[in-house]
Amino acid sequence: MPTFPFMQVDAFTDRALGGNPCAVVFDADSLDDDARLAIAREMNLSETAFVVQSDIADFGARYFTPAEEIPLAGHPTIATIYALIDSGRLQLMGHPTHITLELKVGAIPIAIYSSGGVAKEIVMSQKKPQFLASYSAAEVMPAFGLIENDVLPGAVIQTVSTGTPQLMIPVRDLAALRRAVLNVPVYAALRERGDFFSPHLFCTQGATAQGQTFARHFGVPPDIREDPFTGSATGGMAAYLWRYGLIDNPRFVAEQGHWMHRPGHANVEVVGSREAIETVKVGGSAVTVVRGELVL
Repeated sequence: MPTFPFMQVDAFTDRALGGNPCAVVFDADSLDDDARLAIAREMNLSETAFVVQSDIADFGARYFTPAEEIPLAGHPTIATIYALIDSGRLQLMGHPTHITLELKVGAIPIAIYSSGGVAKEIVMSQKKPQFLASYSAAEVMPAFGLIENDVLPGAVIQTVSTGTPQLMIPVRDLAALRRAVLNVPVYAALRERGDFFSPHLFCTQGATAQGQTFARHFGVPPDIREDPFTGSATGGMAAYLWRYGLIDNPRFVAEQGHWMHRPGHANVEVVGSREAIETVKVGGSAVTVVRGELVL
């Protein structure tokens, strides 16, 4: 029987059992997409990463949720790079170490900051943001058990993509964010007619004194109902906040997952002017929690 080494890594956290867990399967070139999707369902995490060879980058990876492939994702990127380092497949060469990672959307730059040979922070540069369709509060908020007045006053609800299109839903405060409950039939209908992969609800308050934003990110079965930390949507959120003048500093700490007992945080930097954003850098640490072997 073929076997595939794998690890499970908690990303956007510096302690085990925090942040967002991701299974990372190595040497996955021989697996077809059906097998990858079946493994992602078996792992039953937000995403499972499959490390493959690349002709255009140092490494390649494909990311699958239990329902479908996702073209770019944040926590699998942090987890994959950390797993490559922790397993000895990627050697750190300087401070920082710069590599490229090929994803479904193309190659992205990665910077690895280390101390004593240990990776302390992994920073991904996401794709140039695209600002896509806008939506009314009346059509969006009922999908999350909220009302129009829960939207941040004067803000637009809009799809933003830094590699994966996510629906940006700014709410007025933490209280509104805490009240959000996914209405699956209403949301499924909204997604069916929309241009986004998944929704990102957020406010400009942190869950702790260190955070400037806090967010929640929802899905529908067979995907998990709520994601502990969503790196791709954090990039889109940062681009949105910077473009519309909702943050004064292009560098900030984004928090997510605390109410799920999986606190996570990312260091975020928007690069470029408000009118011409070039990229968003999203960085975080990670911890290995499982080493094993898949027997298929």
